Amino acid sequence: MRHALTNRWRILCAMAFLPAPAIGAQQAPQAASATPPKLGAPTPLTLPRVVQRTLPNGLTLQIVEQRELPVVDAVLVVRTGSEADPAGKAGLATLVANMLDEGAGSRDALSLAEEIGYLAVRLGTSASLEQSSAVLHTTRATLDSGMALMADVVLRPTFPEKEFARLKSERLTGLLQEQDRGPAMADRAFAALLYGESHPYGRSASGARESVDAITLDDVRTFWRSWYRPNNATLVLVGDLTVADAEALALRAFGRWERGPIAPPAYPTVATQRAGTAIHIVDKPKAAQSSFRIGSIGVPRSTADYYPLMVMNTALGGSFTSRLNNTLREVKGYTYGAGSGFSMRRAAGPFTARAEVVSAKTDSALIEFMNELRSIRKPMPAEELAKVKRYLRLGYADGFESTSDIASQIANLVPYNLPASTLSAFDAGIGKVTAADVQRVAMKYLDPSKLTIVIAGDRASIETPLKATKIAPVDVRDMRGRPVIVP
Repeated sequence: MRHALTNRWRILCAMAFLPAPAIGAQQAPQAASATPPKLGAPTPLTLPRVVQRTLPNGLTLQIVEQRELPVVDAVLVVRTGSEADPAGKAGLATLVANMLDEGAGSRDALSLAEEIGYLAVRLGTSASLEQSSAVLHTTRATLDSGMALMADVVLRPTFPEKEFARLKSERLTGLLQEQDRGPAMADRAFAALLYGESHPYGRSASGARESVDAITLDDVRTFWRSWYRPNNATLVLVGDLTVADAEALALRAFGRWERGPIAPPAYPTVATQRAGTAIHIVDKPKAAQSSFRIGSIGVPRSTADYYPLMVMNTALGGSFTSRLNNTLREVKGYTYGAGSGFSMRRAAGPFTARAEVVSAKTDSALIEFMNELRSIRKPMPAEELAKVKRYLRLGYADGFESTSDIASQIANLVPYNLPASTLSAFDAGIGKVTAADVQRVAMKYLDPSKLTIVIAGDRASIETPLKATKIAPVDVRDMRGRPVIVP
């Protein structure tokens, strides 16, 4: 290191004494670096072919041959998540997923971790609102061993009492910590106010203190037996293997997995959209910032308006150069970032605009949010429309760079029963969107007069300024969206 620094110093000294160019000598132009390059027209993206097979037990396979590197990625998707949590047991699905790799087959948690390290594979489990999954990344040389571990985790978990107690304690600690985190407080209250706590979309996949307290190890085993079935699952395999290889591999690992009866969870009816906009404060005393969640019930993933909504939301809050981020961050300096999005699920998920705003500018930020939500309903300028569509089409290929990216993209379609051809349709779908389409979906799905506005922050300093905006009535709620009586 010392010799490298010495040599660098000699070079810098020598450069300092180089003769200056003669007056009038031609120099490289300097202005060119300040001119941004012009983007070319998007070219069609050719995606690898997805081959579908089904094992005798009902397990669906989605297979992609990607032979450039000797690696394989596998994602096993169970089409059930926390929406199937029983009443009073919210948080069960995620706890089940967390327990899968805490002991499986003949291995306890430590032995399983050691085997994963020895094989140098990545193996993880998780659950979300409408799916549970196991993910494996392995080299071709360790594929058989890695897949055997994955099968153990999914098919033969041991659910040890000691690990259950530890994970449950960690979950309760995390839930306690959320009570002091503005963003988490706003997220929970917003969901509960939109859907109600009896609806799966109205509660957190992590559960609440009393629901997690109520979960027993028998609940974990029952959930796993009920929903982790091959006829309720899809195995995605992408990488250095043929279709025949993939079928044989899946049959060895999961062929003896027994199918079972599956009844899709029934979602309760969502209450009718609210009659008018309302502002709900979740009090976080002395908070330095206010956490904004503004929105309404949106659309399911199956919506025919998917592409126009993608374009409209990208312009509004779905990119760094979006209107919300430009106004609230770049122009006003109220936040480090603002954005929006449609969470498209089996049923209509929420539309949410969000930001973490410096507390003193809470009222001013709300005014700007409302201005942008009204403005997006006006005809979009042709230049902005072209820019947004180009951004989406040029950036789409980024989601298919690696075998794990491809596997993830395919797995994301599984809970919604969308065909693999959906991925190839994106470019043409975005390309066909017109300014009239954008205005139509903005008018249909974003109504500033019917919004749920949740702001987690210091009530003592933000309540009076928020009322002074006269945007909507203001009340105080707790993290669950329940009314709070204040002096």
